[in-house]
Amino acid sequence: MNESQLPRLGFVGVGRMGANMTRRLNDSGYPVTAVFDVNTAAAQALAQELGGTAADQLNVVTALADVIITVVTDDRAMKKIFTGGLLTRAKGKLFINCATVTPDVHVWVEQKCESKGAQSIEACMAASITQARQGTLYLMCGGKPEAFERARPVLEKLGPNPRYIGPAGKAAQVKALVNMVMNSNTAALAEGLGLGDALGLDLTMLREVFSQTGARSGVLQTDGEDMQKRDHACFFSAAHAAKDSGIALKLAKAQGLALPLAAATKKQYDRMIAEGLGGLDKSGIAELTFKNRHATKCDA
Repeated sequence: MNESQLPRLGFVGVGRMGANMTRRLNDSGYPVTAVFDVNTAAAQALAQELGGTAADQLNVVTALADVIITVVTDDRAMKKIFTGGLLTRAKGKLFINCATVTPDVHVWVEQKCESKGAQSIEACMAASITQARQGTLYLMCGGKPEAFERARPVLEKLGPNPRYIGPAGKAAQVKALVNMVMNSNTAALAEGLGLGDALGLDLTMLREVFSQTGARSGVLQTDGEDMQKRDHACFFSAAHAAKDSGIALKLAKAQGLALPLAAATKKQYDRMIAEGLGGLDKSGIAELTFKNRHATKCDA
């Protein structure tokens, strides 16, 4: 397929993740014809940068694009865009939905799209802003196989090996479990480093030992140094961590399972939100565990 045959793309939700995904696809040759965000200034700035239209209504995005990618915050936002005009004259369009929302919402979106003669696919993302810009996201996809195959060329520009999980909602279940385990690992790492600090251990040495033993984890690499240095610039917020652990806990409740570690982790992230720290990176959970730190006075 040459560049003139590439589908026109529209984006709904151009915060840091959405904007960098948009830039990545634009750099890959896809024409980004329309963007929309409740933050109109962000949409206008990105549209000017890429030469597209900053849509003032959701139906404008659908009218100007063949493939619409959504990156919104939660269930409420997802339902709002799909009942707020995004499906106007949507026949033949493809919707790629990248937000971490509950599995039931992805099923609902697929049903809404199909009722309008459109297709949808969930493309749940692992990794963060840097990977979005570089096109190295890990994508877990759910929906009809034919919708996945249609979306694959676009998805492969965002991540080299998008993985098809199964029907609508299944990829969202996997993503919820990924983030639940990641969040629990983050909380455990914060406690390990916090106790090490209280014992007077050198934390650089401790992190190196962790990395060579059973204590190693992905969050050790991404968050360990940040916890030590109190650098909590946000790549994945504590508020999002709380939301995603909550999704997993609801899934567990529906299955009659108790997940005490996940529940304890969510309480820690809920505490961060209550203390005004929900906008910090998830590594900021260390502010709750180090003996000589005071979360409400975090200097990050």
